[in-house]
Amino acid sequence: MIRENVEKVRQRIFNACAKAGIDPSKITLLCVTKGRSIREIQEAVNSGVNQLGENRIQEALEKYKLIPQARWQMVGHLQSNKAKDAVKIFDLIHSVDTVALAGEINRQAAKINKVQDILLEVKTSPEDSKFGFKETGLFDACVEIAKLKQVAVKGLMTIAPALDSPEQARPYFSRLRQLRDKINPNWLLSMGMSDDFEIAIEEGADIVRLGRIIFENNV
Repeated sequence: MIRENVEKVRQRIFNACAKAGIDPSKITLLCVTKGRSIREIQEAVNSGVNQLGENRIQEALEKYKLIPQARWQMVGHLQSNKAKDAVKIFDLIHSVDTVALAGEINRQAAKINKVQDILLEVKTSPEDSKFGFKETGLFDACVEIAKLKQVAVKGLMTIAPALDSPEQARPYFSRLRQLRDKINPNWLLSMGMSDDFEIAIEEGADIVRLGRIIFENNV
């Protein structure tokens, strides 16, 4: 099932790219492994997925030991006291949402002589449950974080609110792209999940974060 789902997802990515005139090789399929078993994750890896995303540090540490050949990325909310573990295993941290967190990642990365790639999470929706920089403070935050030597900002990330249809997510993805273009047009955009990734691709996503659509039936 997982192999077939991966194939279907890749075809949908290809179709979305064709519609938008985008090279599909530029889209990174990030398989989100939250709550999934090692067997399920290994099947996804065996299907050609080599970029894995995790929401929780403890889960990631356990899974990393068993599947170290994949490239692991942090997509969930990261607390500062977990930064020490995060820099040890993640190639990219998507969810940096404060200058203070970036500073702690910088401090912990320095201890292991690493430059940690990060994305800045932007709160594009009004939901209280969402984390991220507010649009009004994003530029000043970028200026401060740029001073840090052991982190490298690679782009922006957002999570669209829960909506009735994928099309309704378009303004949130479009807004993130506009912000990116103002700050650094070369930055990556991480946006789009199982329900709305095709719209995200049309709006300029470089990384789509997919979990349920890969691991579950009838999606």
